[in-house]
Amino acid sequence: MSIIELVNEFIQKIIQKEVEIYNEASIQYELAIFLRNKLPKHKIQLERNVSYFGLTKNKFIKKEIDIVIFNQDKTEKSAIEIKFPTNGQYPEQMFSFCKDIKFLEELKNNGFSNNVFLCFANDSNFWSGSVGKNPIYTYFRKSKIITGIIQKPTGSKDEQFNIIGSYVAKWQNINNLIQYFTIQI
Repeated sequence: MSIIELVNEFIQKIIQKEVEIYNEASIQYELAIFLRNKLPKHKIQLERNVSYFGLTKNKFIKKEIDIVIFNQDKTEKSAIEIKFPTNGQYPEQMFSFCKDIKFLEELKNNGFSNNVFLCFANDSNFWSGSVGKNPIYTYFRKSKIITGIIQKPTGSKDEQFNIIGSYVAKWQNINNLIQYFTIQI
């Protein structure tokens, strides 16, 4: 079974109220427990630094992987990045979503496969509302393809990166309060 299929099975447990989530850490821990039960021959670790896999951390947009799944000899490796923003900051959080996607692309280019970005939100401003002049909103409010140069949307706008692949954030309903999307990388 692929990682995305396992993540989708985990989401079904949330929908069926078998698993309760309330912040990013709760998702991380509950998903790790779920994956350990499903993949007993693999290691499931949280917040693992890329250097553990022999990678040079200053060559990555981020340093730590939210959830990493790997076999004993590290020849099979998958990464999951998770977001569940709870304090607004819409454009900054959306930029952070894109940053996680870029990080997963970097990991893919370094031997990781079946990587997944998993995003939950309990604030409709992440998936609906006007897009204004800030292009970051179109990726998450209008399902515009996430690709190309992504620029920091606020402040000095001095940070940018290039997303090579093409991804769509297709929000799906969990209940009246929470929506989510997944992207496989």
